[in-house]
Amino acid sequence: MFTFSLTLVRHGETEYNRLKLLQGQGVDTLLSETGAQQGEAVGKYLRDIPFNNVIVSNLQRAMQTAEIILRNNTHCSGTEMVLEPLLRERGFGVAEGRPKEDLKNMANAAGQSCRDYTPPGGETLDQVRLRFKKFLKVLYKQMLDEHGWSRPDASAVSSEAEDSANDTAAAASALGASADDGLQGVPVHVLAVSHGAYIRVAIKHLVEDLECSLPEGVRMSQLFSPCPNTGISRFIFTLNRSDSGPVLSAARCVFTNRKEHLENLTAAE
Repeated sequence: MFTFSLTLVRHGETEYNRLKLLQGQGVDTLLSETGAQQGEAVGKYLRDIPFNNVIVSNLQRAMQTAEIILRNNTHCSGTEMVLEPLLRERGFGVAEGRPKEDLKNMANAAGQSCRDYTPPGGETLDQVRLRFKKFLKVLYKQMLDEHGWSRPDASAVSSEAEDSANDTAAAASALGASADDGLQGVPVHVLAVSHGAYIRVAIKHLVEDLECSLPEGVRMSQLFSPCPNTGISRFIFTLNRSDSGPVLSAARCVFTNRKEHLENLTAAE
């Protein structure tokens, strides 16, 4: 067995976010001033997490956010950012560059909810979920190729990590959130920087399809709420080896859509 953590971070704010315009994949913008400040805030929050791998959507807003996080991290001076198109935002087709209100009107005209509607030329939710499943398959193989079976104590660490993670989740709810929640006893840590609609689909897949274990007392409305800019979610994965490659043995959600690092930023505004 081999256990690793995946910390998912949404990119910082862009002007399109501020103006409530859809970006998708076709609008590739940089962070706004506020977005850069959010990047600094999440970077400082995660500064002591020793990320072994940093995997990032190849859209500029995600790349810029990841660069800021790495610059703030005390352990990642030599860590290279790997660009991964599988982490790109959901494609919104003809709605890209237009107000979100236009998407709602298009969905209403089609007799569908905005969340389930696919504009012409856009990706369906199932297509985005398939992209995330492909990302997980690539990630599992990468973890074991780079870190897994070379560690003689991987099996012991995995069991210890599961027990420790459960204990720290309970402690975190009692004492307040910490940046390293769920990481005790876990040998390898992955940071992935992606996008709001994509992360929402990813969390739904992990919770509903893979049936990952959930934090005690968590509300489903919180799990599936929209991820704020630089919102943080974390999952712990345990893998087994099989003849056909690595297979998922267990998955656990530590938290989703955390935004405490933005409180001082919001207060300052």
